[in-house]
Amino acid sequence: MKAFILAAGRGERMRPLTDHTPKPLLVAGGKPLIVWHLERLAAAGYKEIVINHAHLGSLIEQTLGDGSQWGLHIQYSPEPPGALETAGGIATALPLLGDEPFLVVNGDVYCDFDFGRFSRLTVEGWQPAAHLVMVANPAHHAGGDFSLDGERVIYANGEQTLTYAGIGVFSPAFFASVESGTIMKLRPLLDAAIASGTLTGERFAGHWVDVGTPQRLAELDQELKTA
Repeated sequence: MKAFILAAGRGERMRPLTDHTPKPLLVAGGKPLIVWHLERLAAAGYKEIVINHAHLGSLIEQTLGDGSQWGLHIQYSPEPPGALETAGGIATALPLLGDEPFLVVNGDVYCDFDFGRFSRLTVEGWQPAAHLVMVANPAHHAGGDFSLDGERVIYANGEQTLTYAGIGVFSPAFFASVESGTIMKLRPLLDAAIASGTLTGERFAGHWVDVGTPQRLAELDQELKTA
């Protein structure tokens, strides 16, 4: 299984930190956020990584190189200024991702999720159209995104909602309707999958942080330094 790391966002809420540093390269606990992912992916047995980028993308390529220092092979999917949003970015990178389901993880989250679980499941023949990892709603997103009915993702029912963690497994066919180079968010595709009953998900109760503001970055940095 290949892994796709979303790293094209401008990081407006992180300014001025992101004026000269792309958000995935911001440091917490002595390492860039994206390096925490790369280390965990390598430890979980992943070899092939695709990273999209737009804002200051050359710095991402210069910093990470071909991935060999982690035992990985990294390929890059450059996007135009302003980026293509999540679905557009993934659809544009499909030629690099191949024909099998792939892992997607946001470059601006920190987590201790076991990425290897998904590669093991697909080896066993698990072929989802899309499968989302969700977490308890953080304080800054108290309303959540979705609810779960068993393993099936449903629209938020107002009682027990969860937040999409920015981690999921997707089949290439999930993005078949999105032309390469199109600017498109992920949510319309997820809504269509919910409507057809084909979107699955699970709740993750481990360590997860949406590192979306300088304050949350500083808090994570302190936490990791004292761990």
